[in-house]
Amino acid sequence: MSTPCTKPDRTLTPRPNPAKRITPKGHQDSYLYQIRNSLYINLTDRCTLTCQFCPKHNGSTQVKGHELYLSKRPQAANIIAQLGNPAYYDEVVFCGYGEPTLRLKALLEIAHWVKENGGKTRINTDGLGSLFHKRDIMPELAECIDALSISLNAQNEQIYQQHCHPALPNSFQAVQAFIKRAAELIPDVQVSAINGLEGVDVIKCKAITERLGAQFKQRELDVVG
Repeated sequence: MSTPCTKPDRTLTPRPNPAKRITPKGHQDSYLYQIRNSLYINLTDRCTLTCQFCPKHNGSTQVKGHELYLSKRPQAANIIAQLGNPAYYDEVVFCGYGEPTLRLKALLEIAHWVKENGGKTRINTDGLGSLFHKRDIMPELAECIDALSISLNAQNEQIYQQHCHPALPNSFQAVQAFIKRAAELIPDVQVSAINGLEGVDVIKCKAITERLGAQFKQRELDVVG
């Protein structure tokens, strides 16, 4: 088994300049937050993409009123200690301020704990986890993840580059390979693109998704959470 890649760290989305953001006085990091009856885990602030439609690149670090800026990345034990009964929620979702698969070890530890305690798990991801770690991570995810929500974002590489600005080469090809592999091993795989984003053809994105064996979900521009 190859070792996880560490060098791409320097090319990933950096922390926002604190001078450009406003947080409440006495701000404390939010590692868990609830939307409807789903519990979300804010695991990291790093990302393999710099999407121009992402709120954090447009001056906002909030989702549905939850402040998601992280001053430090939480340890798995800290998250587990705060989870309570995961079966209370419809699902426990790895999402938050960055790309959760970048912290694969912590994600897997937490997800296994959630499953062992009766909860359901989902990951919201850009689909570049295998590319980043330089190995197929899907078998590891399949052991403890019930659902994946993967952002395809574009119907071709040109539009993908225009809006997502990936840090890693061959990202558009990698996300498609990730979707195909996910559809083989994960029970519920939804793939999304944003209607209203310049140049994005959601009909073609839907066709790509279905060819890869997953379900398509159309998102709307500026609607988050």
